Amino acid sequence: MPVTTRSSQPPTPQDPETLPAETASAEIPSERTPAAPGEPDAVGNPTEVGESADPTEAPEPDKPTESTEPGDPAEPAEDAEDREAAEDREVGKPAELVGPGKRTEATEDTENTENTEDTEAGEYAEVVEPRGIRARVSYWRGWRGRHPRAARVVWWAATVASLLLVFGALSMPNRLFALHLSRFVRLPGEAIIGAAALLALPRRPRVALAALAGAALGALTILNVLDMQFVEYLGRPFDLVLDWILLDDAQSYVADSMGGTVALAATIGLIILVVLIMAVMALATVRLSGLLVRDTRRATRGTLIAGTVWITCSVLGVQFAGLPVASDQVVNSLTSEARRVRATLQDEATFGKVARSDTFGATPAAQLVPDLRGKDVIFAFIESYGRSAVEDPGMAPGVDETLSTSTAALTKAGFSAKSGWLTSATYGGSSWLGHSTTLSGLWVDTQQRYRTVMASDHLSLTKVFQKTGAWDTVGIMPGVQKGWPEQKFYGLDKVYNAFQMGYQGPKFSWSTMPDQYALEAFQRLEHGRTDRDKPLMSEIILTSSHQPWAPIPKMVGWDELGDGSVFEDIQADGEKASDVIADSDKSKKEYGRSIQYSVTALTQWLERYGTDDTVLVFLGDHQPISRVSGNNASRDVPVSIVAKDPKVLDKIAAWNWTDGLKPAHDAPVWKMSSFRDRFLKAYGSTPHPTTG
Repeated sequence: MPVTTRSSQPPTPQDPETLPAETASAEIPSERTPAAPGEPDAVGNPTEVGESADPTEAPEPDKPTESTEPGDPAEPAEDAEDREAAEDREVGKPAELVGPGKRTEATEDTENTENTEDTEAGEYAEVVEPRGIRARVSYWRGWRGRHPRAARVVWWAATVASLLLVFGALSMPNRLFALHLSRFVRLPGEAIIGAAALLALPRRPRVALAALAGAALGALTILNVLDMQFVEYLGRPFDLVLDWILLDDAQSYVADSMGGTVALAATIGLIILVVLIMAVMALATVRLSGLLVRDTRRATRGTLIAGTVWITCSVLGVQFAGLPVASDQVVNSLTSEARRVRATLQDEATFGKVARSDTFGATPAAQLVPDLRGKDVIFAFIESYGRSAVEDPGMAPGVDETLSTSTAALTKAGFSAKSGWLTSATYGGSSWLGHSTTLSGLWVDTQQRYRTVMASDHLSLTKVFQKTGAWDTVGIMPGVQKGWPEQKFYGLDKVYNAFQMGYQGPKFSWSTMPDQYALEAFQRLEHGRTDRDKPLMSEIILTSSHQPWAPIPKMVGWDELGDGSVFEDIQADGEKASDVIADSDKSKKEYGRSIQYSVTALTQWLERYGTDDTVLVFLGDHQPISRVSGNNASRDVPVSIVAKDPKVLDKIAAWNWTDGLKPAHDAPVWKMSSFRDRFLKAYGSTPHPTTG
């Protein structure tokens, strides 16, 4: 083991700027002005009686300085930085590492400087620190001493990065459209309060608080990003209580759209990113807390000045670029999240009581939809079919032409149609919320409400037909790829999922099969059966217009569908989902094309297979994401009723809906939850309420 030597001479003073990053923050003992006993030293710390005020004094070479316990009369007085350095040594902080021909200082700020003999490059040196702790250190960490300029650059880079990260997190909005530079040229009040708290604490509590605050800022940053994405895709912020389950749905969506490998890589990458954000933010705040206590006088003075400026700007309402200079973004975000959590928890109990109340809950079977007896009734949902498809200048021309052409073709086949608007309970996604709102007559806009409704005995519109005993009921669900317990709530005797319709063709991104094939399978499996002794009530979910709208199927001859293999070349020649999903212009174009395809497939099926007793009700479940529909788009979706029997449409004449498949801009707009009761009353159902 190398021999540890002690120098009886004081260390040579050095310029703090040339010191390594770790030692630059500590004062060098030899630079202190000697103070008489009882007098304050250069940094304002009193010199105890008996303490040497001359920094040139050193322990005798043959008597190593022994550490003393708190309260020992022989204990030297230490200033704030000395005490922190001592704490570092107590927990085994390694001494400065050595290199060829270099002296090793055992501590950053002590009255006893320990030197070691020169060592060869790559060797280890054992250094005896003043408190008797031996540190075995490697040569590579001595780069700070060998490269002081590089160390200075790294020090400043780390400091600036820490400042940008912390102040960026404190000022970050939770809306994508609000992300602009002026948001970050503000004075966060939370930073001032945090600085004051850190200055008042001893080292260990200070470091712990800084790390905890940094991790919390990282978590808040992640929550802000989630809010941005949920507003972008679903038109609402992330719900801390209910929306975690949707992250699993998002992973499934990526897997279905771009493959399992991409989904797995994205999941792992996101987990790593979350951990890194929280860890880096914690390190950044710890670093800034260390900078604060390097000069507590200046830091305290600066904190007081910043607090005064913040209060003044707040009182006077000083603004920059239309935003208050005095920022309290974090407080506002946390307050808003707390309100949402409280509202969510309260809503669960309130909505449970609402779900138990039902206008038609006690209506006898004979008094339900008597005016539709003998009719084959179909309720079809077209994925993401919203008002924007019909009225947005970038998409409407193609969609409107399809609606006009389809109306003319149906009229020629003897059908008539009326159309209006419904305001969906969801936006951009979560289609099941739109389906359940329409069919339950309840406003189902959260996952918690959805679970409550599905577990209730509330009478769904489709279950009405099952309850009468006068219809067979069936569901065509090409988007369902696992167990579907909702079948009971919807009153469906039989459900065909993605694997039960005989499809052998390719998937079209998320959609498991083209709408045209799903409709042909419905005709083959149920609607076209001649052995049925009851009319049929069907619920059909069409999925070809589901995001990311690439690739999109094309219509083929109905007699050419077979097992779906005919779509192989169409799928291969289509757009790639990865090319469309990140491009707003392409997304708009392909979305419009997908709606044209779905409407064409449905209306051609009706034209081809519809009978005098067929009644088709079809609607959209929600608007597309805001990147397609726009930030200020409504939640309205078109709804149409089509039938050959004129009496069917006469029943809804009082609704003042528009003739044809395209609703007029000023056609009536109802909440989606009102459709069930209006429909039941229009077709002769008698209300017999139940109460919760």
